[in-house]
Amino acid sequence: MEDRITKFIAALRAEGVRVSVAESQDAWEAITYLGVRDREAFRMSLRATLIKDADAMPTFEDLFPQYFGLATPPLMNPQSGLSEEEQQMLQEMMQQMLEDMLEQLKGDLQKLLDWLLNGQSPSQEDLEQMADQAGLNQPNARSPQRAQQYARRMQQMLGWEQMQELLEMLWEKLAEQGMDPDSIEQIKEQVAQNMDRLEDQLSEFAGEKLRDNRVEDAQRRKPMNDLMERSFGSLSQPEMEQLRDEVRRLAARLRTRAALRQKRGKQGKLDAKTTLRANLRYSGVPFEIHFKQRRLKPKLVAVLDVSTSMRPVAEFFLRLLYELQDQVQKTRSFAFIDHLEDVTDDLLTHRIDDAVIAVLTRLPSGHYNTDLGGSLRQLEAKHLDAVDSRTTVIVLGDGRNNFNDPALETFNRIGRRARKLIWLNPEYPAQWGTGDSDMLSYAPLCSELYQVRNLAQLTDAIDRILV
Repeated sequence: MEDRITKFIAALRAEGVRVSVAESQDAWEAITYLGVRDREAFRMSLRATLIKDADAMPTFEDLFPQYFGLATPPLMNPQSGLSEEEQQMLQEMMQQMLEDMLEQLKGDLQKLLDWLLNGQSPSQEDLEQMADQAGLNQPNARSPQRAQQYARRMQQMLGWEQMQELLEMLWEKLAEQGMDPDSIEQIKEQVAQNMDRLEDQLSEFAGEKLRDNRVEDAQRRKPMNDLMERSFGSLSQPEMEQLRDEVRRLAARLRTRAALRQKRGKQGKLDAKTTLRANLRYSGVPFEIHFKQRRLKPKLVAVLDVSTSMRPVAEFFLRLLYELQDQVQKTRSFAFIDHLEDVTDDLLTHRIDDAVIAVLTRLPSGHYNTDLGGSLRQLEAKHLDAVDSRTTVIVLGDGRNNFNDPALETFNRIGRRARKLIWLNPEYPAQWGTGDSDMLSYAPLCSELYQVRNLAQLTDAIDRILV
């Protein structure tokens, strides 16, 4: 049980739930006092000590039965209700069947017959052997949603279908030998229940195995948090690959948080003024409550600097934006170096890897004269219809304009037209205004500014933008 609890906490962490060492100790102390015999008390003690954020509750409820089971009962011994004479008859029939069908009953089918007729569950060694043969130890076996698929594969390896035929033969032989029909019915019923219970046990084991694989995979990638805190410019190609794999999980977490906020938003906030006005006829007693409705899905216009120094952060921004398209009402995306390119269709019509390549190919890296001011003027001249009062405009860039005209008036007009004007910049504020940086001129015109030197900062910024 201690090992299960440790793995359960590791699984929570692997799914993005923050569980501190102190909270783990609290959980152990609670279990020490409450014990594990009362399943509901055990579940509540873990939930109360390990979960501090309502967003993490679904993850906890999903993982708990996978680690502590569905209370599947053990197999029964069908021979327990038989007389000594009937037990001996059954054993003799089983032995005779084994001898008569020795070739057919080799291996796993014989094991299955023993488990069903003797009420013995498969040992851990048996389960591990089946897991290996079923492919549960393969690197790609990580999705708990495939537990039933692997369980059925293990059933097939045991000869589940053939077992039905063998059991029918056994019941016939027992009847021919004169066993009491009620006793035969009792054995049949308990063997049928054993098959259901064994099926549940295999499914539960497959689920646990897949979940353990995910945890081990997450633990192997333990430096992920360090990588997420590392600046994009310092990452090696293998580290970039590792972070690319991580984006989907981060996006799933952001999507869950955004969906929860939208659910709360649909309920609306109390509209105090309207409520007071509507209830004047009731002498101010609030019989009619009015709520402000909010539209939480933002419309986005993204303007991305894809010059050589900005390409890594632009790529991860595109990947996150792509994964979160269902959380955005509408997106128009533009990339620029020395001129502006509309890349909206590239993101809409390709899979993510191809979309990123398509965008970066349209503006390949090389020696450019980065011109944000000129690109802003292009945006205003050709695509201003993309910006309205419900649009959040996001500029991703370092604000370095190669001493070109920064087009501050154009930038200001776009900002006044939009709902928000947000800038994501990978540079430290101390670098703003140095050399060819126009960031200090752009900054006062922005609604919000975020530093996005690494994936952790970029994820946090996008999470705020989705509010």
